[in-house]
Amino acid sequence: MKGKIFSILVTLFIGGLSLQAQQTLADIKGKELFGDLKARHIGPALMSGRINDMEAHPTNSRVIYAGTAGGGVWKSKDAGTTFNPIFDDYCQSIGAVELDPNDPDNTIYVGTGETWTRNSVSVGDGLYKSVDGGSNWKKIGFENSERIANIIVNPQNSQEIYVGVLGALWGDSEERGVFKSTDGGQTWEKLLYINPKTGCADLAMDPGDPNVLYASMWEFRRTAWSFESGGENSALYKSEDGGKTWNKIHNGFPEGNLGRLAIAVAKTNPKVLYTVIEAEKDERKGLYRSDDAGASWKQLNNDFGITVRPFYFSRIVVDPKNEDVVVKGGLLGSISRDGGKTFKNLGNMHADIHDFAFSIDDSDIMYVGTDGGVYRTWDGGTTMEIVENLPLSQFYHISVDDAEPYNVYGGLQDNGSWWGPSSSPGGVEARDWNSVGFGDGFRVLKHPTKNIIYSEMQGAENVWRVDVDKDLVKTIQPLPTSDDQKLRFNWNTPMAVSIHQPDRFYMGSQYLHKSEDMGDTWEIISPDLTTNDPAKQNQEDSGGLSKDNSGAENHTTIFTIAESTLDENVIWVGTDDGNVQVTQDGGKTWTNTIENISGLPKNTWCYHIEASSFDRGTAYAVFDGHTQNDKKPYAYKTTDFGKTWTNIISDDVVGFARNIQEDYVNPYLLFLGTEFGLYITLDGGKNWKKFTNNMPAVAIHFIDLQKKTGDLVMGTHGRGVIIIDDISPLREINDDVLNKTVHFFETPSTVIDETTTFSGNFGNETQFVGPNRSKNVRLIYFLKKRHTFGKMAMEIKNAEGRVVATIPPSKSKGINVVEWNHKLKQPKIATGKTFTFGGFTAPNVAAGTYTAVMTKGKETFEHTFELVYDENTGLNDQERELKNVTTMKLYDMTQDLAFLVYELDALVASAEESGDKKTVSKLNALKETLVITTGDNYVGAAEPQLREKMADLYSKVAASYDAPTPDDMQNLKVVSERFSKAKDDFSKLKSKYLKKQSIELKSFEEFLGSK
Repeated sequence: MKGKIFSILVTLFIGGLSLQAQQTLADIKGKELFGDLKARHIGPALMSGRINDMEAHPTNSRVIYAGTAGGGVWKSKDAGTTFNPIFDDYCQSIGAVELDPNDPDNTIYVGTGETWTRNSVSVGDGLYKSVDGGSNWKKIGFENSERIANIIVNPQNSQEIYVGVLGALWGDSEERGVFKSTDGGQTWEKLLYINPKTGCADLAMDPGDPNVLYASMWEFRRTAWSFESGGENSALYKSEDGGKTWNKIHNGFPEGNLGRLAIAVAKTNPKVLYTVIEAEKDERKGLYRSDDAGASWKQLNNDFGITVRPFYFSRIVVDPKNEDVVVKGGLLGSISRDGGKTFKNLGNMHADIHDFAFSIDDSDIMYVGTDGGVYRTWDGGTTMEIVENLPLSQFYHISVDDAEPYNVYGGLQDNGSWWGPSSSPGGVEARDWNSVGFGDGFRVLKHPTKNIIYSEMQGAENVWRVDVDKDLVKTIQPLPTSDDQKLRFNWNTPMAVSIHQPDRFYMGSQYLHKSEDMGDTWEIISPDLTTNDPAKQNQEDSGGLSKDNSGAENHTTIFTIAESTLDENVIWVGTDDGNVQVTQDGGKTWTNTIENISGLPKNTWCYHIEASSFDRGTAYAVFDGHTQNDKKPYAYKTTDFGKTWTNIISDDVVGFARNIQEDYVNPYLLFLGTEFGLYITLDGGKNWKKFTNNMPAVAIHFIDLQKKTGDLVMGTHGRGVIIIDDISPLREINDDVLNKTVHFFETPSTVIDETTTFSGNFGNETQFVGPNRSKNVRLIYFLKKRHTFGKMAMEIKNAEGRVVATIPPSKSKGINVVEWNHKLKQPKIATGKTFTFGGFTAPNVAAGTYTAVMTKGKETFEHTFELVYDENTGLNDQERELKNVTTMKLYDMTQDLAFLVYELDALVASAEESGDKKTVSKLNALKETLVITTGDNYVGAAEPQLREKMADLYSKVAASYDAPTPDDMQNLKVVSERFSKAKDDFSKLKSKYLKKQSIELKSFEEFLGSK
């Protein structure tokens, strides 16, 4: 009986292990699942992105840091010539960067959350610390701060850290004000707090006395339809006891409420302070200076360049070597050399200047952070040069076309509208991008059949139809048709093109506008589809103390339009005030489905609607509530035209969402763009996995999927265009695949690349260049678990079963990607005194069916794939055959010559050892006709011998896309005859020598396998 019970227990235990070993989509981690699938960044950097904070290393003038609005933290080690990212795994919206002055090479602090609070700012998620120069980071608090304005480390005590927290932009928050740590960031004490609406906008320390602190407190609030800067709680405070007590220092300040204030302390004379004040009266705004450490203030300057848009431009920086040299952020940036009395504009650069850093060695060298990236000046601001390798462009929207390679189109924050290739000879460079609009760029769409591009600038102020071939541009935006009609266009006005009627073009105000002639004429095909709430339509009063009606706060507008690809009469519309409208009859009647969505807060912005390509009644809707201080992600699916909606967001998703993309092949494969990166689901939304392979935690504003290539294309608001090439393996993954030892994914036919270009070789040494899509065969397979023990190898065999390549396999758990360049090895080249560069050519294999054979331990797995020729070369089958046969004949001849020279050298060595000078002389005389035997690798004019002539012809034929010419064939005949004679001559010498002297020689196969 005991034995039977034991047997049952063993069976249950083994069964439990078997069940435990089963993987599911729910339990596998994203990093393991996605494996080798990687994103690539194509920029652009021609138009960079907004910079929030510049930071100079205190002792090394070559080291500069840039904290960006949405692209992370970048470090330069060459005085700003080039930068590299050091913060990609974390929130990319940066408020402040601080180096510990006592340990600046190792200890770095990063406060997240941009502080220039325009409508499109991203959010932060806390304060981070690195103690190894930025290689690793740890979050040390302030998870709910949303945006951190300043970090200061006491130069006399690294354990003492002050943080100025601006706080939430869109609602009340308690985590605001000035905080202090005395233990290096482990614990924090709140020193200065006013109320849930007032945060610390600027913080400064007396460089000579770390107990003296200055804090600018700012009362502010933004909604989706308004902005309010200023109030009775805005003030400038001073502490003389390390933050224990604070006092206002307003002697000489304007009367009434204040707005945003900046604060700067002169390093050379800490009694000199500067502030810029936003006040009720225009004449009292401007630059103020104190010469007595804040005891009294005097207004010095009220110029427009100093007072413009205080919420966006409030940074003051004082030259660390001269208290009378001060720079101020603004539209163009201003510099004063007389203590703030007069200012002049800085040199020509991108508008909207946010921060400055002086070189520690030379004040004429400055680094300037703008809406268009980082600039350097070497002459005190007279001339400016842009840093060319910062791909920080902030896309609001992107789209793709069907060209080969396909192009990417999109609009940028404050940088216009552009289009450029997804791949380009030499990589995607700045010169590859083309401008199709000014201002803030948003939607950019390619006409489905014509070389026409639609683009727009903010608020549909201009909508352009660009004829690319003729360089003709026409403005086509819908206009009011009566005096009493007022159209409300969102800052990011939606546009859409129809695939059913290619000349059909849609735009949205509060109405849906349709044109059947590419925008020449318009008709309204809907009633007002918004809530039309008049309380949200007072944009002329927006701004608070400084009116700021740019159009960015236009509300109760249509924001997204989606025409079904299956039925032209089905059109979805989402509004910024929370409606989801659908028509099934081309706009004659509309149904608002928003009440059918449960769990969604009222009036939550409908950011994107995706009409399914599988079913006309199916659609996805993504909602963004962050403008209501709600940072939860929301995405829903309907299969019945909105009568019912199902939540498809799981707890795995972190960060509010803006966009969703349905796969065109597998309806359960979805891609979600969030504030903190990309999420992917393979089961329709039950489980989401974050994609992090070369994919920063950046805000993704739009996603498109290129149908032919399967490339996922993302428009990010801070890191430009990011692409995941060929997501097709994800279509095949299910629980069965997850539990196979090895699963090869389908490999699309690979075109043998025979193109050559001379582009991309010059002028981009300091530029960002986006890598191209790989043209190699990509063998992609899934491993249930990482291979750790035993042999694992991969061979490529042709249709005859001959091994043509051996490549090292990837062994990681999850998706593995192995590439093969569809080439044979370079031929073995005869040894000589010089290189023969023609012999470095590796020939393409012929088109056909090939098999990848993977050996994993004792198991073997096979996978077939196809190589095809590029039809653009124009070669017929006979020409292809001639090219391949001739190439391989020369390839074999090259290796035969190498073997002959090897044997000849072996005989020479033997003859020299035996003292047979006559044989040595004859062999060397023959060798001198075969290879160059004098000089070195730098000899450029040595007389070419048989090896050079053979290798040059081989390279010419093998590297060309074309069939060999008659001259090539005649030259082949000459080379062949000379080689034939050389072989005969050597055979005689070899035979004669071996009769009198025994010598051990490698076989041809052994020779080819040797190094």
